Amino acid sequence: MKILLVDDDDLLIKILTRNLATHHYVVDVVKDGEMGWTYSSTFEYDLIVLDIMLPKLDGISLCKRLRTEGYTVPILLLTAQDNITAKVQGLDAGADDYVVKPFNPIELIARIRALLRRGSNNPFPLLTWGDLLLNPSTCEVTYNGRPLNLTTMEYDLLELLLQNCQHVFSTEELLDKLWSSEDFPSGATVRSHIRRVRQKLVAVGAPHDFIATMHGRGYYLKAPNTEESTTQSATPAVNNAAGDSQIAVSLKTLSDFPKYDFPDDSQQQYLAFLNETWKTTKPKSLDQMTILLQVARDLQINQLKPQQQAQAQQIAHKLAGNLGIFGLSKTMHTARQLEYWLGGQEPLQPKHAPLMKTLVMALQQDIEQTTLIQLSQVPNGQSPLLLIVSSDIEFNQSLEPVAASRGIRIQIAPMLENMAKALGARDSVFDSLDQNPDIILLYFASIPSQPDTHQVSNFWETLQILAQRYPSLPIVVISDRSELSDRLEAMRRGGKLFLTAPIPPEQVIDTVVNLLRGTEITKKVMILDDDQDWLHTLPTLLKPWGFKVTTLADPQQFWTVLETVTPDALVLDVNLPQINGFELCQILRSDPHWQRLPVLFLSVLTDSATQNQAFTVGADDYLCKPVKGVELANRILRRLQRVKAWAS
Repeated sequence: MKILLVDDDDLLIKILTRNLATHHYVVDVVKDGEMGWTYSSTFEYDLIVLDIMLPKLDGISLCKRLRTEGYTVPILLLTAQDNITAKVQGLDAGADDYVVKPFNPIELIARIRALLRRGSNNPFPLLTWGDLLLNPSTCEVTYNGRPLNLTTMEYDLLELLLQNCQHVFSTEELLDKLWSSEDFPSGATVRSHIRRVRQKLVAVGAPHDFIATMHGRGYYLKAPNTEESTTQSATPAVNNAAGDSQIAVSLKTLSDFPKYDFPDDSQQQYLAFLNETWKTTKPKSLDQMTILLQVARDLQINQLKPQQQAQAQQIAHKLAGNLGIFGLSKTMHTARQLEYWLGGQEPLQPKHAPLMKTLVMALQQDIEQTTLIQLSQVPNGQSPLLLIVSSDIEFNQSLEPVAASRGIRIQIAPMLENMAKALGARDSVFDSLDQNPDIILLYFASIPSQPDTHQVSNFWETLQILAQRYPSLPIVVISDRSELSDRLEAMRRGGKLFLTAPIPPEQVIDTVVNLLRGTEITKKVMILDDDQDWLHTLPTLLKPWGFKVTTLADPQQFWTVLETVTPDALVLDVNLPQINGFELCQILRSDPHWQRLPVLFLSVLTDSATQNQAFTVGADDYLCKPVKGVELANRILRRLQRVKAWAS
């Protein structure tokens, strides 16, 4: 598969081309919109990855131009602009997908695979032809269960033939699709690769003409000569046999069932690559801090020019994208807040200089202190393991790409007729795990062809056995039976969370991720009150509960501080100068990102009308001054617990 990457960020180009090449994609790179148009209209590509902010011709305009000219190849937009307006503009311009920087490389690859499948003759995640099976997610190829060791180009050649199994490829077509525009191989190169792939197929039992030649035309896959092959198109490698009576198979080891690992290189290799790249990225980022600090100084003496502010915004924009690639989420967030602030509607004033300098210096300090990149989401160098107990093959497969994109491995065991006997057997499936699961998901959907009471009884028994075997692990129960009695039974048998089927795979994996983050509740609290004495008192009152408190007296700075601090809870006074607390709460609730932030009002006003108005504008709680520290702390903790439970 051949991809055109249009981006002017050297770091992003380096990271992306490495990951795409690892997954056997041929990549052409150009750095401005005009060259993007030239390449896309000259060469043939299977997908275009396109940044929005480009020199000469921006990504939105290029996307519109391509669609206007009838260009139908999938386009994936890649940008640091994480807002609804930008997404709508991109999709309306004709893009097929939109990924926000910083992105998880695994998720990006999964989205690329999905777009390529959507535009191919074979929409299935696994490709088969007779006894040949190719898994694009893991880049594994087998024939009749025997693995094929292929070079990158040999793999690409076989995948292309499988993706277009009824097409005869000429030598010229293969050259265009499999080699970069910078390479100039000859037809002899294609014939050499065809010959080597044939030899490797024959070595594992395939017929000599598995890849057939149509003289004068090219190469194609010969239809499998088996009674089972009733069509000439590639089909999914597994049957959708959810609920089939043959599910109750004997358990040996989990190696008998699908195991999904990262399709990329090992975590350690990727981590070494990031650290090597950081050695050159870090000094460049610090040089950019010098520019930003100079902008802050010019702003302070009222000599900031509009082009300087635009340049500073562009620097912050690229920093946010680059820092996110290295997993520096806190530093990236600071850069993004600086970008939004510099790109505001109103020109900056000298009074804003101290705040800008504070943001830049915080950014500089974080970058200076980062000497080693660590993949903090992967404990002990190994990704967390989700054990799925389910016999619904379609459901299990739907979780694969989403879990991989979030750095979670999956291992699957079927729901058996007698789980107690299976778990008690010697060398049982769970004893054979080389790593204990970090979380368990138990899935059940009613099967009309089987007695309902029998199904339900076995399901509850399985849940109880799993809870007894893994008492410290959270178990997520997913079922289409969602009556109160069912929910109560799930909790009594040891379930941690209950989700109702059908449910999108993204929501399932989000639930898993939230549980894996642990039970500790974050405790960042922002307090806005114009009473300076009260602001000095509150942090002391809340200190015994471990809260990280940010206080603010000026409501005009509310939004800037809010986005910089990103609190977990907000405490507002009602009577404030210029903007009252009710108005601030309404502004907050009008923004989708902040709609669920817990808001507690703390005021001297005790009348019921004021309290009712607070809840009308979106408050979660209302307390009256004076208040004891223990009462305020408990109210905040209770709201944080509710938010965490909702997120899970």
